Amino acid sequence: MELTMSGIAAMRSVDIRTVDRSSLVDLNDVRIDESLSQHERIAEFIRQIKNPYCYKCGNIVVKERFSNNGKSFSDCLEQYIGTLV
Repeated sequence: MELTMSGIAAMRSVDIRTVDRSSLVDLNDVRIDESLSQHERIAEFIRQIKNPYCYKCGNIVVKERFSNNGKSFSDCLEQYIGTLV
């Protein structure tokens, strides 16, 4: 999916009860080169995980929700990815 407003809305709307588990990326398979800039690490994470709102961690399907708290989607994603890398 594309990182357009409609693409982001589609990613966010994935229902973990009905999603095809085989279509999800396992977080354990994501590898980020820590020598990349922060912007490049974020782009690489999104490229690999495909949907930062819904993915697998082992056998568990994970559905993320980012609270706004006055922050943009990019800010929330940046903070989230910072905890993973």
